[in-house]
Amino acid sequence: MSNPSQSAAPAHIVTAFLRDGNRLLLCHRSAERHRYPDVWDLPGGHVEPGELPAASLVRELREELGIDVAQPTGPPMDEIHADGFSMQIWLIETWTGTPANAAPNEHDAIAWFAEDELGELRLAHDGYLAMFTKAFAEQRA
Repeated sequence: MSNPSQSAAPAHIVTAFLRDGNRLLLCHRSAERHRYPDVWDLPGGHVEPGELPAASLVRELREELGIDVAQPTGPPMDEIHADGFSMQIWLIETWTGTPANAAPNEHDAIAWFAEDELGELRLAHDGYLAMFTKAFAEQRA
């Protein structure tokens, strides 16, 4: 008999690299979360059945941060493929509203971080720090 968790399709996740100048907004996942507890993560979430990824990102940012963003029209800035999930990450630099923790059941905090602060954080994915550093370097170029 097969393990259902091994045969299930990977979760499709969309997230935002929400940048304000030289700062990045991250959400701290509650220590009680079943998956990836007590780490800093990008805002976003699961693509719902029948939903386009870019539309899902708009919905997730409204639900989690209370902000409105334009639906991305270009490709994601990066993608991460891992056991159990596939994640698309879009660069978002403009929005309407002030980001706030509108999903306290998912995150116990949100905060802005400068590039030099990111290395001190427990991040949700090992590839994040290199991706964040590259994105800030491209901004400076």
